[in-house]
Amino acid sequence: MNKPFRRSATALAALPLLFAAWALPAHGQTSGGTAASPRQPAPTRTQRAAKPPRKARPSQKPATAPAAVPAAAAPKAAAGAGPREADYIVAVVNTEPVTNNEVRARMARAQRQLNARGAPAPQAEVLRKEMLERLIAERAQLQYARETGLQVDEGALAQAELSIARQNQLTTVEELYRRIEQEGIAVKDFRDDVRNQVLLARLREHEIEPRLRVTDAEVEAFIREQSGASARPVDLNLAMILVAVPASSDTAEVARLQARAAEVARRARGGEDFAKLAEEFSDANNRGRDGGVLGLRPADSYPELFQQSTRSVRVGDIAGPVKSDAGFHVLKVLERKQNTELPEIKIPQTHARHILLKTGPSQSAQVARERAADFRRRIQSGRASFEELARQHSQDDSATDGGDLGWVPPGQFVPEFEQAMNNLREGEVSEPVVSRFGVHLIRVDGRREQVLTADEQRQLARNMLREKKAQEAFETWASEVRGRAYVEYRDPPR
Repeated sequence: MNKPFRRSATALAALPLLFAAWALPAHGQTSGGTAASPRQPAPTRTQRAAKPPRKARPSQKPATAPAAVPAAAAPKAAAGAGPREADYIVAVVNTEPVTNNEVRARMARAQRQLNARGAPAPQAEVLRKEMLERLIAERAQLQYARETGLQVDEGALAQAELSIARQNQLTTVEELYRRIEQEGIAVKDFRDDVRNQVLLARLREHEIEPRLRVTDAEVEAFIREQSGASARPVDLNLAMILVAVPASSDTAEVARLQARAAEVARRARGGEDFAKLAEEFSDANNRGRDGGVLGLRPADSYPELFQQSTRSVRVGDIAGPVKSDAGFHVLKVLERKQNTELPEIKIPQTHARHILLKTGPSQSAQVARERAADFRRRIQSGRASFEELARQHSQDDSATDGGDLGWVPPGQFVPEFEQAMNNLREGEVSEPVVSRFGVHLIRVDGRREQVLTADEQRQLARNMLREKKAQEAFETWASEVRGRAYVEYRDPPR
């Protein structure tokens, strides 16, 4: 079943991870304390994107740079960040200011986040410089996002806030607001910051997805690496002729039996039928009646002597005779192949349904939201079933199945859809959710843990590899965006 809203690439914009910095301290704790290592934390899932360089902006100084900015324009310093300082501009990115209060708020948030990990504190000036550079980079990216026309509507913002609330074990966004205010952060500043982070997530996903390619060979190598295997295991099928050497044999008898084995090996290499030679000469338990075939099995289940003596032998060729305590063995390599069996992996899966109302010239986003909200009211009142409305109105291939999307692992849907789905309890119907494909109503029918099939493992590995490549590409892209921006650093007022 074709699902056009399914994510075409990796989980680049998994918003719960993006907002790890908004993990709040336990109720009753303060956010002060020592900061962690100045080493920059690994980029989040959404902080990954790439784009070839645009034409560089002129590097001349802007005609007019703002000399001051109201304190209200910057987030309030979080509790525990120290005495309140007068706000002032510390840098100008193109024509937009970065203020001292913004830097201090970021420092406090970084300290709170890193303290929870129990890491040692950097010097304050080192942390300050890192947070300033991060704000400058983000400001340049936000400007680029506005140039591309990307926006974040209220529905997407509400879903992001709900996700942050759930991560902090809070039931509602209103509870989150109260906790934010207890931390000394204005709700408006918090919402503006979340909106910016969602916008950056969309920008990075927009810039990187079309450029990522992952090969099948990379997927296989990644799976083996993650499972701890340095190379793919090999299955081996051997045929054997044993010329037994009794324990009581003297030197002359051993030499005679060795010559017999060498003659068998010579004839086998000369092209004689190995199975017939086995029936004639083998002293194995079944006297070679099965042609000496030992069967396809993992190579490491064969005796070490057999593994070593056949390692460089091509399929169809002969090895030996080789000596063991039982006698002399003549071996033929019948088959050698890579073992494709993968380690067992369990992941969570969600069974969901949706109703999709596409937006465009014939139906605006506002009209689609109102229709979806009306469907939700009808479902909740019992006047209509979700399945019935999906069959009648959904503009997705799943409509004929009542909107059924089946059981899906994480990372399969676009971020807006997946975030809303993850916030639902079983049986709950979402508010209208806006994505790039239109407006959705979502219902979660169940959750479970499932052992992945080999194909599912490979798809998961492919997604993880795309994510890794996206992170690497984002670092290049971000440095390009930063390099194109005019940045003026300001000294503190005296």
